[in-house]
Amino acid sequence: MRKIFIAGHNGMVGSSIFRKLKNEKDIEIITISKTDLDLSNQSDVNDFFSSKKPSEVVLAAAKVGGIFANKSYPADFIYQNLQIQNNIIHAAHLNNVQKLLFLGSSCIYPKYAKQPLEENSLLTGILEPTNEAYAVAKIAGIIMCKSYNQQFGRDYRAVMPTNLYGPGDNYHLENSHVIPSLIRRFHDAKVKGLEKVSVWGSGKPMREFLYIDDMASACIFVHELGQDIFQNGLSSTQSHINIGSGKDISISELANIIKTVTGYEGMITFDKSKPDGTPKKQMDVQIINKLGWKANISLKRGIELTYEHFKENLKSLRV
Repeated sequence: MRKIFIAGHNGMVGSSIFRKLKNEKDIEIITISKTDLDLSNQSDVNDFFSSKKPSEVVLAAAKVGGIFANKSYPADFIYQNLQIQNNIIHAAHLNNVQKLLFLGSSCIYPKYAKQPLEENSLLTGILEPTNEAYAVAKIAGIIMCKSYNQQFGRDYRAVMPTNLYGPGDNYHLENSHVIPSLIRRFHDAKVKGLEKVSVWGSGKPMREFLYIDDMASACIFVHELGQDIFQNGLSSTQSHINIGSGKDISISELANIIKTVTGYEGMITFDKSKPDGTPKKQMDVQIINKLGWKANISLKRGIELTYEHFKENLKSLRV
């Protein structure tokens, strides 16, 4: 029986991975809530690993947020994420866990890196200032996995997803990512009969999005690949792999899709006093596609599913 610890199983990504694995007959899933285990406490994490003895780890726990949150609380983002990943990765090693999957973010790449973003562009330029602290933490996680593989022969893999969305997201108007924030704004505007909805920035930046169930299937796919197949699929300088849809869209186009899905009939305005962030961010997903995985859920369909979940769970959502 494989014992897989999913760190962050109540989060958007972790919960989707949990749903996909929970009915597998040969897998025992280990979970614990953050109220019962503080992942930033090294001693407590070590004790947890020692008592539960997982054989594999999926590290989906992280402090995440949109542009406003990253810009406003950089110390929180770098400290908490470094603590969580350092504790879990090191505890996994100390307890002889051979397989681990670390989830990062597309923000690890330089602000002006060649598009679409290739894995080997890591550490080739300056980062986007608005999420630099979060990006540095995630880069450290990649290098940490790589280092434990080199020094101790572990099989610790890192996946870098594009912008994710779906059920379980955070719908706070200032601290959330763009899709849940816009869903909340357009829904509230429709309910209140507002004449216009203001969208941060110019609407020109290009972004790529991936529905959470596609992300979960990609994580499981990468985690289950044989070590030789995984390593042979990467270049000699890589230690991580991109996950995305391979398609991008402007924020303006995205806003219009969400307007249509939510049924809002007013105007869209753009607040150019707010930051745009990186001008364009699209992942190069040739490697994972060649290995045998591709995204299946279209952006419009994913937003429809997300909005249905939002309405069904409005009272209990993080808004």
